[in-house]
Amino acid sequence: MRYLRVFNGFATGLAIAMLSFGAQAQQSTAPEAPEIPVGSSSTADHSKFAILQRDFTSGPEVTSACLTCHTEADDQMMHSLHFTWEFENPKTGQLLGKRHVINSFCGNVAGNEPRCTSCHAGYGWDDMSNPPPRQSTVGTGWDETLPRPTPASGQSNAVDCLACHDRSGQYTKAATLAGHPPLNPVPDGLKTITGAKAWAVDLKRAAQSVGPTGRDNCGNCHFYGGGGDNVKHGDLSSALYKPTKEVDVHMAADGLNFTCSTCHVADQHQIAGSRYDAMATDPHGTGKPGEPRSTATCESCHSNRPHPVSGVLTGIKGLKLNDHTNKVACQTCHIPEFARGGVATKTLWDWSTAGQLDNGQMIKREEFTQSDGKELHTYLSTKGDFEWGEDVVPYYSWFNGTIEYTLPETTIDPTKSVEINHIYGEAGDPDSRIWPFKRMIGRQAYDSGFNKLAYSHVWGPDTDTAFWTNFDWAKAIEAGMKAAGSEYSGEFGFVDTHMYWPTTHMVAPAEKALQCQDCHAEDGRLEGLDGFYMPGRAPLSMAGMLGILMVLASLLGVIGHGLLRKFSSKGKGESHE
Repeated sequence: MRYLRVFNGFATGLAIAMLSFGAQAQQSTAPEAPEIPVGSSSTADHSKFAILQRDFTSGPEVTSACLTCHTEADDQMMHSLHFTWEFENPKTGQLLGKRHVINSFCGNVAGNEPRCTSCHAGYGWDDMSNPPPRQSTVGTGWDETLPRPTPASGQSNAVDCLACHDRSGQYTKAATLAGHPPLNPVPDGLKTITGAKAWAVDLKRAAQSVGPTGRDNCGNCHFYGGGGDNVKHGDLSSALYKPTKEVDVHMAADGLNFTCSTCHVADQHQIAGSRYDAMATDPHGTGKPGEPRSTATCESCHSNRPHPVSGVLTGIKGLKLNDHTNKVACQTCHIPEFARGGVATKTLWDWSTAGQLDNGQMIKREEFTQSDGKELHTYLSTKGDFEWGEDVVPYYSWFNGTIEYTLPETTIDPTKSVEINHIYGEAGDPDSRIWPFKRMIGRQAYDSGFNKLAYSHVWGPDTDTAFWTNFDWAKAIEAGMKAAGSEYSGEFGFVDTHMYWPTTHMVAPAEKALQCQDCHAEDGRLEGLDGFYMPGRAPLSMAGMLGILMVLASLLGVIGHGLLRKFSSKGKGESHE
């Protein structure tokens, strides 16, 4: 396998530009307003609300206005995973969420908060050692030339309502201001969370436009996880803003035109569907007639017997496909590849090579061109080497919905590749299904004295410990461990890692789904799965030969029975003449 070196480019420009973060005004053109999501039935026109007929000087001021009507929204949001970044897994007892885990991409949030919390669903969270603020603060990364928001007394205005409900299309968060939007005057070099040149957000226009969430609301954060377009998930990219049916049959604008919330239903801001608490199977299915959906599963719409059984040939095939649903997840057949639609995904990230300089200058190499012609970084001094992939065939595994993480306090074996998250499931388990995953390969820092994963402080243009400023791993790791409150031996190294991401978006049209021969073959897609017999996978094995003999014996029996009936009926007919 040839290792391409990859890097997400915007973060480098951001890190360097922020070193000279000045007050010079700069304006970029805001996007056009998106369409109102399908299914919107609001009876309120927020542009007519008296409390919104004013100029706002901060995001928290808008939230304060929202709460005059939506009196319970702040409390609901503050108990959601999107706000707390914390989830206690009832199956494993582990405390998970962005606040606690280390991944194979950017690593950790602690110590890098103003940058990482730019996508938090709130304002001003700049210290992971404390819960997110209820009253908004601007954080340590705030440019002092900008107006500072002042919380209203008694209100929990740190929730960002506009991130999810703006329909003006021009609301965004700044990349380094702990969740706050860029406002006039926009400092020179400031970027948005999508890596674009920042523009001054019109808060009044945004507040008056609010409505149901659209794909853009969710995508502006989730499509750019890990620092760039489709870097992290593989099945969530900017291609889903306006996808074709070939990319996603549900979200296609000329098809069903689903928004994210069509599947990810919510109640009191608790949104269904999370990789921390995945549902590998949904035996409840569609439920009783008229019963509202409460899960983000395929079965909740399509049932557990989704294939048509009418007609002779289609009916036989449908019956057989329905027999697979107790062993195979819908996504396995209906998402044949991820990173489709022209946007590549990162498949390898090697932090150990970061820090190389050429006569004191940073190195940048672009050796991967994705199908839309865009050249992507394959090495950059700030982050190391990368590989990318498009139309990637998933990694398949038995999965019962339980995932156990290697947490920062977990003891690891550095002589082996460390599994960042272990997926449970096995053949024979009635709760397990064969699922598709993105398997991310990494090489990242660890504490070689205590044999545990290490935190690292990479972002911080005003510090001498941030790796992107000084390229000194010793300083960066010591500062990261201190910020996280994690005991550090003072010794570090780099260890190979891998991480799994369930693949559940980019559903292809039915005619593009996997066919029988894609799996039932000697070198089929499920070749690496053990513990069960699958016809066609090993035809020359003892089980395979026995199966062939049984089929042949059955065929001969049918033919023999038919011939016997034919000749016996002839004989009886002749005797009556």
